[in-house]
Amino acid sequence: MRSYLIVANQTLASPALSVEVAKRIAEGPSTFHVVVPLTPIVHRLTWDEDESRRAAQERLDALLEHVRTAGAEASGEIGDPDPTAAVRDAQRSVEVDEIILSTLPAGISRWLGQDVPSRLRGSVTQPVVVVTAAPEEAPVPRR
Repeated sequence: MRSYLIVANQTLASPALSVEVAKRIAEGPSTFHVVVPLTPIVHRLTWDEDESRRAAQERLDALLEHVRTAGAEASGEIGDPDPTAAVRDAQRSVEVDEIILSTLPAGISRWLGQDVPSRLRGSVTQPVVVVTAAPEEAPVPRR
């Protein structure tokens, strides 16, 4: 059985990520572990950690249900705000064959701006696939 680690937050419901998950499920028995780095929801100059955690949990729950409905095993967790650290933490309890990093489009994505794909590839031995949501899939910023 192939095992995958998905790292995503705002793009958990994106069609691009859904297509990647479906491809892997079609290849045979699969299990997915989803890590959602806790990303702040900013209101002017402050952020509410509880609100951010609730939003992340809702997105995580929806993706887990989607993956299970599609016929694969799925588990998940809210992780460190740094996606690379969140992956390292998750790998202490799950072994995976591949890591799928799902990001917002360039220009919007904080993770692409911080070069998370390269940082992640440099810190793991598994292949890292980057899935970028289409610009029209990007959520409207909350103020």
